[in-house]
Amino acid sequence: MHKLRLVIAREYKMRVRTRTFVLSTVGLPLLMAAMLFLPAYFASRHSGGTVSIAVVDEAGGLGPLASSALARSRTATGDPRFKIVSTIEHPANSSRTVEELTQQVLAGKLGGYLEFPAKVLDGGSARFYTRNPGNLTLTNALESAATQAVIGGRLARHKVEVADLKGLLARVPVDVVKVSARGDAKEKGQTLYVAIMLGIILYTSLLFYGINTMRSILEEKSSRIIEILLSSVRPFPLLAGKIIGVGAVGFTQYLIWATGGAIVVSYGAMMLSAFSAGSVGFHFHFPLWLWGWFIIFFLGGYFLYASLYAAIGAAASSDQDANQLQVPITSLVVASFFLFTVIMRNPDSTASVTLSMIPFFSPILMILRLTLESPPLWQVLLSLGILVASAVGVIYLSARIYRVGVLMYGKRPSLVELARWIRYS
Repeated sequence: MHKLRLVIAREYKMRVRTRTFVLSTVGLPLLMAAMLFLPAYFASRHSGGTVSIAVVDEAGGLGPLASSALARSRTATGDPRFKIVSTIEHPANSSRTVEELTQQVLAGKLGGYLEFPAKVLDGGSARFYTRNPGNLTLTNALESAATQAVIGGRLARHKVEVADLKGLLARVPVDVVKVSARGDAKEKGQTLYVAIMLGIILYTSLLFYGINTMRSILEEKSSRIIEILLSSVRPFPLLAGKIIGVGAVGFTQYLIWATGGAIVVSYGAMMLSAFSAGSVGFHFHFPLWLWGWFIIFFLGGYFLYASLYAAIGAAASSDQDANQLQVPITSLVVASFFLFTVIMRNPDSTASVTLSMIPFFSPILMILRLTLESPPLWQVLLSLGILVASAVGVIYLSARIYRVGVLMYGKRPSLVELARWIRYS
């Protein structure tokens, strides 16, 4: 046990003191925050201002309705999104009118023009001509205004006069309420976001720290340091120390991120309540029981995959060999990520239950099921039991491969040779 503690301490201290650990711990959250908030910030600060447009109404009666709807549209800063320069109804010469408006658009005098063809009330499409078709916010506002105008025109055709078309067509919001044994809770997307976030964290962690374990063993094997270490430490404590040490580094990193995230969220909630009295912001909900299951399944999955990657590092003699050998293991982690949709569609289906019992998938998929819709306790315990038993078995087999493989150099071993290493006593 003393030597095991020394190996764990060595692996842990060696990694947390590196520049990579410091930069990833600080830089990764900043990078993710920038990716989330900078686009929204620039979109709100640079909304493009007011766009001058013209409306061409060949059907008749739609121009005023569309202009009224467009006049109500506002940018993120509260400015009018559109300025209606002119509304041309039943143009005498449609082709000449379109040509003149096109020249104004090319000259920059107009941002574009909205055209209602004569048959738009019978199922045709409205058209917006502009030099910049990539502004989706503008397109959505135009589509909404065109829809209101055409519906108004169809109602007028049937002698139905509506004073407030916007109020008549207002969407009815539907609040989704999550029902569980712990009580009902209004769903604002937090359950889905939490499920996806936890799944991505597990996915990246299993890959990143598993590959780190493999790289550590391969580096020591290539530099022949492993021969010195084996002279004073038996292979199994050395392998176990490496796996636990790398896992402790990952746990430290997540603890720092969780603490920093909790501080930021708490500060944001305090500022929101201080400056917006009575407002209720979007919030994630992380119950303690979910944290407990997350940590347990993370540890089980980590030991399972780290042992497999450790065996690859021991069997390989070069980076090229390791990259080829790790493909099947990496594919299992990637496959669990692509199975997200199966769980999210129906967490209690036979396929979801079966997939969450497979030890290579259960660390990620069972957490998804727990987050979305709590499965029966016996399913969670059965999945955990299979995961732990599989992890123990893989650690045992990996230790036998590690014992022989770390001292083997040269060509990459075949499956027959790996089986021989496992049987070697």
